[in-house]
Amino acid sequence: MITEVVTFAIPPGMSRDEIVALYETSAPGWRANPDLIRKNYLYDPDNSRGGGVYMWKSLDAAKQGHGVAFRERIEASFGSTPEFQYYETPIVIDNEHKG
Repeated sequence: MITEVVTFAIPPGMSRDEIVALYETSAPGWRANPDLIRKNYLYDPDNSRGGGVYMWKSLDAAKQGHGVAFRERIEASFGSTPEFQYYETPIVIDNEHKG
């Protein structure tokens, strides 16, 4: 598995409600992606950053999920270029869904 961290700058004056609304419009597409195991949306108002943490089946899946269309959508919605980090994920602890 691969964990991918994606971050981007949020423009000045964009409210939390506006950001969450944009996140909500993207959720159905992520739910439909069979290669995505989990996604957590991120919001950091103190540093004007947004993004997501994704758990993917493979690195190729992560890179396909965040191709040109994704980058263009972030630039159009938030006026910034997303940054990507990838981590091999050898162990996952999920205390909510034990056993």
